[in-house]
Amino acid sequence: MADTAQAIPERSNATSTFDVENPATGEVIATLPVSGRDEIEATVNACREAQRQWAALSFSQRGKMLKRFRDHLIDHKDEIAETISRENGKPLAECYSNELFYTCESIGFWAKNAIRFLADKQETPRLLKTKKAYSTYKPRGVIGMITPWNFPLVLTVGEAIPALMAGNGVVLKPSEITPLTVVLCCRLAEESGLPPGLLTYVTGLGQTGADLIDFVDMVSFTGSVETGRKIQIKCAEQLKPTTMELGGKDPAIVCADANLERAVNGCVWGSMTNAGQVCISIERAYVHEKIYDEFVSELVNRVEKLRQGHGHEDTDLGPMTFPKQLEKVEHHVESAKRDGAKVLTGGKRSTAKSGYWYEPTVLVDVTEDMEIMRDETFGPVIAVRKVKNDAEALALANDSRYGLSASVWSRDKAGATNIARRIEAGGVCVNDHMIHMLIPEVPMGGVKESGLGRRHGAEGITKYCHQQTIVVDRFGTSKEPTWYPLPKGIKGMLRRGLNLIYRSGWKNRLLGG
Repeated sequence: MADTAQAIPERSNATSTFDVENPATGEVIATLPVSGRDEIEATVNACREAQRQWAALSFSQRGKMLKRFRDHLIDHKDEIAETISRENGKPLAECYSNELFYTCESIGFWAKNAIRFLADKQETPRLLKTKKAYSTYKPRGVIGMITPWNFPLVLTVGEAIPALMAGNGVVLKPSEITPLTVVLCCRLAEESGLPPGLLTYVTGLGQTGADLIDFVDMVSFTGSVETGRKIQIKCAEQLKPTTMELGGKDPAIVCADANLERAVNGCVWGSMTNAGQVCISIERAYVHEKIYDEFVSELVNRVEKLRQGHGHEDTDLGPMTFPKQLEKVEHHVESAKRDGAKVLTGGKRSTAKSGYWYEPTVLVDVTEDMEIMRDETFGPVIAVRKVKNDAEALALANDSRYGLSASVWSRDKAGATNIARRIEAGGVCVNDHMIHMLIPEVPMGGVKESGLGRRHGAEGITKYCHQQTIVVDRFGTSKEPTWYPLPKGIKGMLRRGLNLIYRSGWKNRLLGG
């Protein structure tokens, strides 16, 4: 870990640097350079050269090379997990489960399925039967990925895999809070045999990401709504395509007939995993009045038993990842308390350790006008509100500018699925939460202010391509009927053809619709 950080400045002549801290202790663990525009341009140019060779390979060849990269990641799994834990704060168990398992599964899935999603598609022209028409997918070139700090591997290297399988190169701009995982994994990528510069990075603060946009062919961003808007505007000015996964304020609807034990356990995990620093974590729970008291009692009981500690300890939760996020959570809770909310457990910073720790928190007596029910909190906090029925819960769940994901808890799976269909969110789980993130076969993304585009499913890879249409004449006659000089009587033939082909009755017989 230490020698990885020490090697970083050697690739840059930057005069400006930034520090990376261990959030569990607050100590500086690395100092990295801020990449300037010249270095960013050179990095993208090198990536573009590697991409041209990479795009010439078959899907099978790319898949084999990425699987070798996967093997190398597994060989270095402990070093990767250590790096994630040290810069992000999450327990080592989460580093293996939420980060490494996902990334390794992603490599296998896209290596196998890229050809299925991106294969040429032949279409039969409805009118021009003398033509063959094909739709093909071409890589966009170099994808710039501006990535967040909460999942240093999944949302960086993990998201790069479909872009690579599509034939692109990728330049990652990791968060300045957690860049070390990307630096390590890009080194491992080259060690495993991927072309040098194909999967690479630049480091720095917000301006580094802004400068990267100027040189790449497409931008993939995961992060806040506010930053996403700025990136979207800049990309629009340059007519560059984007994909955006933004914030969430995910609701859980707990129905009167829910399996109480599963619902409570699911809501504890769904709100507290990664110290609640997940865009699809449960932040609002709407619980039917018939089971509200029992639900809240069990919820508090389980939250109070959560173990919070350093990555190597036998622990459930780590610290918050950086001071600004800790301050935001603290502000949301204090604001809610002033407005009448009640803290049943937690509700304050933990002073037992140095670093950025916030106690796992349960809030009740919350109302929709409170900041903690409107804006993304992104911390180990769950706010619970009593509702009279499922209709009220649904209305409150949808009363949000966000729409990333949600969950419904009920023994009536058909009824819960019906509620799920009416929730304004990109993904909804029944009797589970956020698990759709681990199913690459189906799309994952948001509506409203929660984003544009999808990861996973067909769109998870086609978004990194532009489509090309190829039309081939079948018979090679010397001339088409509408080519010059126009034949005599063509006007009358076209007029009669309109009636013959498109007037109701004839239409279905001639063209099948």
